[in-house]
Amino acid sequence: MTQSSVQGEGTRPGVRPARVAGQRGGSREHGGDAGDGGGGASDDGGSGGGAGGRGGRVGRHKVLRWSAATLAILILGTAGVGYLYYEHLNDNIQKGTRSSGDSKARRTEPNAAGQTPLNILLIGSDSRNSDANVSLGGDRANRGNPPLGDVQMLVHVSADRKSAAVVSIPRDTRVDIPKCVDPDTGEKFAATNDIINTSLARGGAGCTLATWQNLTGVYIDHWMTIDFAGVVKMADAIGGVEVCVKQNVWDRPRPNVSGGSGLKLTAGKHKVQGKQALQWLRTRHAFYSDLGRAKAQHMYMNSMIRTLKAQNVFTDAGRLTGLAEAATKSLTVSEELGTVKELYDLGMQLKSVPTDRITMTTMPTVEDPKDRNHLVASDADAEQVWTMLRDDVAFDDKGGSAAPKAPKPAAPATASADPAADPGEIGVLVQNGTRTATLAAVGGRATTISQALSRQGFTNAAADTSGSLSVEKTVVRYPSADLAGDAQLVAKSLGIPASSVKKSTDVSGVTVTVGADWREGAAYPKQKAPKAGQLPESADKVVGSDTDACMDVYSPYRW
Repeated sequence: MTQSSVQGEGTRPGVRPARVAGQRGGSREHGGDAGDGGGGASDDGGSGGGAGGRGGRVGRHKVLRWSAATLAILILGTAGVGYLYYEHLNDNIQKGTRSSGDSKARRTEPNAAGQTPLNILLIGSDSRNSDANVSLGGDRANRGNPPLGDVQMLVHVSADRKSAAVVSIPRDTRVDIPKCVDPDTGEKFAATNDIINTSLARGGAGCTLATWQNLTGVYIDHWMTIDFAGVVKMADAIGGVEVCVKQNVWDRPRPNVSGGSGLKLTAGKHKVQGKQALQWLRTRHAFYSDLGRAKAQHMYMNSMIRTLKAQNVFTDAGRLTGLAEAATKSLTVSEELGTVKELYDLGMQLKSVPTDRITMTTMPTVEDPKDRNHLVASDADAEQVWTMLRDDVAFDDKGGSAAPKAPKPAAPATASADPAADPGEIGVLVQNGTRTATLAAVGGRATTISQALSRQGFTNAAADTSGSLSVEKTVVRYPSADLAGDAQLVAKSLGIPASSVKKSTDVSGVTVTVGADWREGAAYPKQKAPKAGQLPESADKVVGSDTDACMDVYSPYRW
């Protein structure tokens, strides 16, 4: 859900001002994925039809490095180490700025029990800034280049901590990336529309977090990143993770399709660790596409969690010490997670979720109409997934009754402090935000809605004609408390729910941005809330307790 600033119209004397803001500028071009070298550790993309599905794509393909971050959370959530050892582990952890981008997502309101969901973004970096990463990832020519966030997953833990959801976005998905500032160098990057893995090089993990928040509307509490070498350390520390293939697999270069992870296994179940675990997580061609690779990574993640729950490692001091050392040395985390205590507290919240209530999915996508080698969000299905996360609706239907919602006040808290002005005295700017990745903006929407407001007495409503935006859900924004009542009256007049009225410093007056959820009509359409378990089929879910999951191998990569 991305909101962009545009130039608005001025307001008349004596009228409460509508939004007037500057436009965003252009973007800094990126150089695209650099090629991997290094033989079997490489996973270059290639041209031609070798990988099925979206096979034959031009591009370079890296690795999922979330596994170590997830393992670290689980380990530290059950570790019973002393103060001095905590201090030692604290020194191992690298930290970074939580958000370095322009994002306006807000935390979910707590339920009646005072509980809120927990959202963590896991990012796999393709950094080659060390000998270890170069040897594992190949391509020495790209050592020192800005890293790309080639694998990204959002972990959502429900407010009652009884279920969890994991959503991946394929690395070549084109999205709106907001303006970001590199927290280390101060370099500024203008907002742009590009594939999501480039966000990491435009202000670090904090820019990737802001990109996710704008796309989904979900407030993200923390991020964690890990690189090639970290995956190998963690796979060795856990002692291996069980995976399964239905046929013999050998992910290797093929005619017209270069690269390959080097993974070579016979059909059936295998325990992989170290470099072989890295190969599993990097395999793309043999699993048909990036979407197939994401599914294999979800299976690995589920198996890893089951392994940790089944093992008695937390009563073995020596084994636990090794796991904790590997975890803290492998991670970079957002600054508010910069101590072992914070990681411990986080792990304690996560470890109680049963595996049969962990659901892993990939954001529904379609081929990018601008570039067949890229993807874009499948508008309706993707929005259903994000709505379920924003509203803390379980991805499964096993939870029974949810925690009670907080009682709804009889009137907004700001109503008595800031009663609305007469409609004719309220300045309203209406923007057209109906553009999506796959659909052009609906012409004239800002004018249609501003005229509808005028008919209801809001004679100072005006359409912003400077250009269209891309916003998933319609929103009414206001800059300060003295305009809260005005914004609520505008929303009520259009049938927009009170939950879509937001305070924002990005506007200078009451501003209605008509989103992709309102492409026709003058009255806001009633939204049907999804129920628990109502994931779209295109989300391709994998359940954490499924011990029989097994990957199908694309025929050219069988042996």
